Amino acid sequence: MNPMSILRSTLSLAALLACSAQAQDVSTLLKAADKFRMSADNLQVDTQVSVLNADGSADRERRYKVFAQAGRQSLVIMQSPSEKGQKVLMLGDDFWLLMPESQRPLRITPMQKLLGDASTGDIATLSWADDYSGQLIGEERCTVTATAAAPASTAAANSARADLPQQPCLHLSLNATRKGVTYQRIELWLGKTRHQPLKADLYVLSDKLAKQATFIFDQAAAPTMVTEMVLTDQVSNHKTTHVRYLNRKERQVPKEWLNPMFLVRNPPLD
Repeated sequence: MNPMSILRSTLSLAALLACSAQAQDVSTLLKAADKFRMSADNLQVDTQVSVLNADGSADRERRYKVFAQAGRQSLVIMQSPSEKGQKVLMLGDDFWLLMPESQRPLRITPMQKLLGDASTGDIATLSWADDYSGQLIGEERCTVTATAAAPASTAAANSARADLPQQPCLHLSLNATRKGVTYQRIELWLGKTRHQPLKADLYVLSDKLAKQATFIFDQAAAPTMVTEMVLTDQVSNHKTTHVRYLNRKERQVPKEWLNPMFLVRNPPLD
């Protein structure tokens, strides 16, 4: 083999190893970020979704009990009086809506709206590491969201954001690895030191920016978990949707709860 061939082979091998190392690094970063949203493989999360108008006034609010289970399985039980008895079941790439008056589960997509800009996928899925791969773009400076308090107006929000501190963060560009995900592409920013999720740009299949998400934590100095996700619509309105995680506890549900034909019988679930 001549020297040029050896050089080309060496460079190709180096590039391959670099790509492999970067992919491994991204996977590790996503697993670390996921722990701030899902602290166990099988979890019950009591969730409140609130929609705020552009001026900060309340629009609507709903409650959900979410059972996020290992193996890409989730069951969402509606808790508010206007939705009582309704359920959403996610099994891998398949989503079903179960209505109390219907004897057949209805196929839906992860983009099906629940309330405001919160879709079924936003509520039912809490893992990025299982669903996305991508690359580390580099290090940037990111604004740190320090409080969950809603500003009184858009102008106040812009002023508040300008005063928030910044910190080094890592920018990841992610693409979906399976079809049944809510977003085809995510631009995600993580804290450089702890790898907590700070913000995300969420793109649908047409590569249109659908929403922007910011994440709020239990404590600013040393965060351990996400307590709230704020979704800002980028398509049709200027409302914000606040997804608050009121309570988390480890819980594995009975296997029959994850069967759509069992759920259509509207059994009591406690």
